[in-house]
Amino acid sequence: MSTTPDSAVRAYIADHRAAFLDDLAEWLRIPSVSADPGHAPDLRRSAEWLAAKLAETGFPVTEVWETPGAPAVFAEWPSGDPGAPTVLVYGHHDVQPASRADGWHTEPFEPVVKDGRMYARGAADDKGQVFFHTLGVRAHLAATGRSAPAVNLKMIVEGEEESGSPHFPQLVRDHAERLACDAVIVSDTGMWAEDTPTVCTGMRGLTDCQIDLYGPDQDIHSGSFGGAVPNPATEAARLAAALHDEDRRVAVPGFYDGVVELSERERELFAELPFDESGWLRSAHSRATLGEAGHTTLERVWARPTAEVNGISGGYRGPGGKTIVPSAAQLKLSFRLVAGMDAEKVQQAVADWVAQRLPAGIRHEITWWGATRPCLTPLGHPALQSVVRAMGRAFGQQIRFTREGGSGPAADLQDVLGVPVLFLGISVPSDGWHAPNEKVELELLMKGVETAAYLWGDLAENGRAL
Repeated sequence: MSTTPDSAVRAYIADHRAAFLDDLAEWLRIPSVSADPGHAPDLRRSAEWLAAKLAETGFPVTEVWETPGAPAVFAEWPSGDPGAPTVLVYGHHDVQPASRADGWHTEPFEPVVKDGRMYARGAADDKGQVFFHTLGVRAHLAATGRSAPAVNLKMIVEGEEESGSPHFPQLVRDHAERLACDAVIVSDTGMWAEDTPTVCTGMRGLTDCQIDLYGPDQDIHSGSFGGAVPNPATEAARLAAALHDEDRRVAVPGFYDGVVELSERERELFAELPFDESGWLRSAHSRATLGEAGHTTLERVWARPTAEVNGISGGYRGPGGKTIVPSAAQLKLSFRLVAGMDAEKVQQAVADWVAQRLPAGIRHEITWWGATRPCLTPLGHPALQSVVRAMGRAFGQQIRFTREGGSGPAADLQDVLGVPVLFLGISVPSDGWHAPNEKVELELLMKGVETAAYLWGDLAENGRAL
């Protein structure tokens, strides 16, 4: 257990809370929307603001790194202790678009504090969760009397996460030596609920594609030719229908090769969470659950690979009828990947499956839009246990475990740097990421600060074997 005094950490946080929130509000006023080219100057201003604030925090190295798109921010603060582990914190400073017309009650880029919450675009996703590390490291230093963190602390804060991180993998490859570390802490995630603090242990990967099917050289009369030549719209539907078997498992041969199965302990931990399936269904705007047989809903969305039909189209779609055999059709598919799966192998398996199922007379093309790798940290990993202990001290209760069904750039860090990825986030579902009236719970934000303050000492004491 780290010797960082809890009372000293909490006193420091309380004394500096107001100034911290003022600084956060100043950053949130910068509309760093990566999806809109018109906000490119704001993204640069946001990056420069953060670099200056990290220097003010005490980081001796702060740099703005250029990409073909929005700039990223890198910071480094060496420990000075021989053998200290090196930890890299990841986050992003870009935000989703927002305007009053979307349904905001207040101006989205003019932060408002009300009822213990701060409302603004980026308050939770992700500026608030990036910024709690500034006060966290200062509280760590104040409580321990150190002049530098107990770990070699680095930060990488990208500017294009909300636009799919198109340049982040190359940025990581280009700067792999500067980013080298023993573990990555991702603060771009959340908890189960305000009264159920959790740590995420993994994210699914993703690869998606478009399959274009071509039949006759032009639309042709269905009376004269229908039933005697292949129909690309029919074949698109047949592919979609054949994607799963009767147990809702993906029917592509080789799809499950390498999948890391859930352990019984992990299944037990998922089952311990207070999951309200009816409430979850309401949030999904669905009337029923459906998925792979033999797995619970949480297991399906967190720890099982999936294949989804994202769109299917072809032929006439105007009013009334038009009796044709269409010349072309299109199918859009996405595949969520779990630990042990390789995106390139999945792509090849899907390509082979499609080619084998299509009849003569149907030409096809598959366009893949890239891939995001899955990442998973074993429950017993020492760095994960440090996160759990630090969070447990801050919240004063048992920390439970989740995974994330979505995909993100964290896996790029794991893949290129070859180190485990840990998730430290304090956001809750009601924060409304990407939605109008995004907010962050201020007490939870302070718990994030406190967790970070404890984490560096714990990792220094227990993470030297990383």
